[in-house]
Amino acid sequence: MTIEERKRDHLDICLHENVNARARTTLFECVNLVHTALPELDLERVELETTFLGHRLKLPLLIDSMTGGTQMSLEINSALASAAEEAGIGIGVGSQRAGLRRPEVAETYSVVRKVAPNAFIFGNIGAAQLVKGLTVSDAKRAVEMISADALAVHINPLQEAVQVGGDPLWKGALEKIKELAASLSVPVIAKEVGAGISGDVGAMLEEAGVAAVNVSGAGGTSWSGVESIRALRARNEKVAALGEAFWDWGIPTAAALIDVRRRVKLPLVASGGIRSGIEIAKAISLGADVCAMARPFLIEAAKGGKAQVLSFIESLASQLRLAMFLTGSGNITDLKKARKVITGELAQWAGSS
Repeated sequence: MTIEERKRDHLDICLHENVNARARTTLFECVNLVHTALPELDLERVELETTFLGHRLKLPLLIDSMTGGTQMSLEINSALASAAEEAGIGIGVGSQRAGLRRPEVAETYSVVRKVAPNAFIFGNIGAAQLVKGLTVSDAKRAVEMISADALAVHINPLQEAVQVGGDPLWKGALEKIKELAASLSVPVIAKEVGAGISGDVGAMLEEAGVAAVNVSGAGGTSWSGVESIRALRARNEKVAALGEAFWDWGIPTAAALIDVRRRVKLPLVASGGIRSGIEIAKAISLGADVCAMARPFLIEAAKGGKAQVLSFIESLASQLRLAMFLTGSGNITDLKKARKVITGELAQWAGSS
């Protein structure tokens, strides 16, 4: 199976199959922001703007890395990037390996910069591919392909291990990330893909020189589940069963965020199952600098293109603004200090980290 076929499968499965976590949640339901009956500020004066890696965002939100390399990707990336430009948020592209191998599909990635000339845009390559032979020069080409402001390196050992044709090659990955961070002219973002980053790994990545960490925890889209469905479609029942067994594997997003924030001073991105402006507020109160979503944006883009995506962003912004107002937080800095009560399973995770 080619990379392009794999990407088409991923899009189709994410759009048409239930690939949410089953028993696992993000644990944001255990985060209770304390209501402030006298906020002493006006709702319309609440400021959502923030800065991430030197770039100003109108609200603390990124459209996370998703796709590229197919005709459908071209249409989706164009709609998402155009919405990101208008809304003043950031956007990432999917793994650029296909564009590096086949220049004729590079446009499915570069369209993002074409329609979003002023947006914060980050590229994307895989740590496993660095181990397998992807070079610093390749990474530089990925950055140039989309005139990226940063480059994400996705760290996805679970997905690679349960993927038909995956690359579960991780010996030496940290050293490759360190080399990359020291060699590029743009910052490197280390990101998981739905199984979470622990505080220990976050500290290792900080030491390696990355500029930010995306914890990408469990509780949202299960990429083990996605790969299990792909394997079933390919009639590979052995791999499908393995993916099924690990469907809910990982560190819940809220727990990963708490653990990594305790260990590192880097800017943090919270992603993995975030679905509302209220959850964005909770994530920031736990230590995130910005939040990111992928599959929700994909679904909105498929439903109604740019207009639908902008409507979704507006809804998230309205929810975030009201949550900030009701905690007496006039800006993102205030929100990071908002009073909260942590209960249930998340309190256990927090106590053991």
